[in-house]
Amino acid sequence: MKFSKIILEKNDHIAKITLNRPESSNALDEEMIEELTSALTDLDIDNNIRCILLTGAGKHFCAGGDVKKMLNKEGMFAGEPNELRERYKRGIQQIPLTFERLSTPVVAVVNGAAIGAGLDLACMCDIRVSSTRAKFGETFAKLGLIPGDGGTWFSQRVVGYSKAVEMTLTANIYDSEEALKMNLVSYVGEDFEDKALELATQISSNAPIAVQMAKRSIQHARNSSLQEALDLLA
Repeated sequence: MKFSKIILEKNDHIAKITLNRPESSNALDEEMIEELTSALTDLDIDNNIRCILLTGAGKHFCAGGDVKKMLNKEGMFAGEPNELRERYKRGIQQIPLTFERLSTPVVAVVNGAAIGAGLDLACMCDIRVSSTRAKFGETFAKLGLIPGDGGTWFSQRVVGYSKAVEMTLTANIYDSEEALKMNLVSYVGEDFEDKALELATQISSNAPIAVQMAKRSIQHARNSSLQEALDLLA
């Protein structure tokens, strides 16, 4: 598949996906969604790839949904309520479903603003490292929306229930230091890209099947009883 809205690079056992709509702060549109989910799916079955980096082109990570298309009711935002529901199910909701199927670890390299669905996208990744310039916000409520991409499911599993409720209902913007304190990211620094590559290299140097199975078991444990988790691990 040829890509126009993302850039895909491979180096040894590490793949890097760059969201590539810098003129729109890497806002998600239908083509980007299709390209992103396709690339992730293909990388996950590539036996040579052991870790994936996800970042954004330009100054921002991802500004979420395309607000201009929302306003004009175009693309995935076109149609009556039931049409919109079906478009969400076939469109943006394929992103979280794809992430949950992945066995390959994904590191979000948050180079700038991660807002709305952009924040949710970062939360879908396994690890997040951040630039000091990054901003984070679950801002749907300011637009009279809810996180239709699954943000309410992912955010509380990253920062905990109470903080996720605060983030979602206030729609506040948080800087990188605040994000570090709430465990939204695990590292903040000017050398965040180097840190992300270091993490990816460390992950890739370990036994690949063990890494994949360990990730799947951690994912499974989020939604299972201890006995179910132990059965899977066995």
